[in-house]
Amino acid sequence: MATFLSSKTAAAAIARSAIHHCLRPLSFVGSRLRVPSLLPSSPHVSSLHVGFSQQGGLKSIMATRAMSSAVSAASDPAQLKSAKEDIKELLKTKFCHPILVRLGWHDAGTYDKTIQEWPQRGGANGSLRFEIELKHGANAGLVNALKLLQSIKDKYTGITYADLFQLASATAIEMILLPLLLHEAGGPKIRMKYGRVDVTTPEQCPPEGRLPAAGPPSPADHLREVFYRMGLNDKEIVALSGAHTLGRSRPERSGWGKPETKYTKDGPGAPGGQSWTVQWLKFDNSYFKDIKERRDADLLVLPTDAVLFEDPSFKVYAEKYAEDQDAFFKDYAEAHAKLSNLGTKFEPPEGISLD
Repeated sequence: MATFLSSKTAAAAIARSAIHHCLRPLSFVGSRLRVPSLLPSSPHVSSLHVGFSQQGGLKSIMATRAMSSAVSAASDPAQLKSAKEDIKELLKTKFCHPILVRLGWHDAGTYDKTIQEWPQRGGANGSLRFEIELKHGANAGLVNALKLLQSIKDKYTGITYADLFQLASATAIEMILLPLLLHEAGGPKIRMKYGRVDVTTPEQCPPEGRLPAAGPPSPADHLREVFYRMGLNDKEIVALSGAHTLGRSRPERSGWGKPETKYTKDGPGAPGGQSWTVQWLKFDNSYFKDIKERRDADLLVLPTDAVLFEDPSFKVYAEKYAEDQDAFFKDYAEAHAKLSNLGTKFEPPEGISLD
């Protein structure tokens, strides 16, 4: 759209607007004068073009309405897709699925629904990259996850740490490689979105104490205190607990578990620790089956695991997931996606889909 004014009127309008709106310097494009941001209060007007006659007189002024506006995004979608492929290659060689899942969880799991302000409310904002938060007791060992991902972050500078952590976590769930069977035995597809904004300084890290502990005096009360604070419910608590089907607990980090078992002494990856399941790099519902049966002393059961079959409300879901893997996959995928968005500030506000 354009508006044409007489020479005298146009000249006066330009002068008044330049003074009123503190315009940037005018520039000439061919035989036209370009006036940037003449109407900053109107996002639909992108520029003005002033035409001159061959004799130098003012011929016309045209205000151009922008047909589209650039969308600001915290992360570049193309780089996110490429980074996902690099994460897959990392998983194939390092077998680091469990620690990458934990990294994403712990960056998001500091969210407090009672706090409105960002980033004070915590959540998935990349704060876990700072040393002060990595030193929180619940984050022991996660510096190793950050080291694994740092080369990918250096390669793809157009993505945020917050997005990288959640991308790595979701990819690790979806792509579980059983090295002895030489095929993928992945978990559910998680409907993720990206565009998370990073915090910028260590002073923006959340206080210690917002993440769950392994052996609290009252496990059910503790789990509800932590997860209800995030806005999650009993079904989501049990579903998310099922991710313990992956990985091992190392006593030198958490104080829980055996130094090694017959299932962990040879790796893959760094040997040692005690796993919750026999095939601890396969995402399935065996966690619930093994906790329910408790037939193998080499498999770990923490107080917060055992309570899933002791608390009446938790038990409903734990029994269901032990019998129905499809139900577990469905509920887990929904809970994981919800967790990954907690406390997040998205740019653009609706997020970015890679599907």
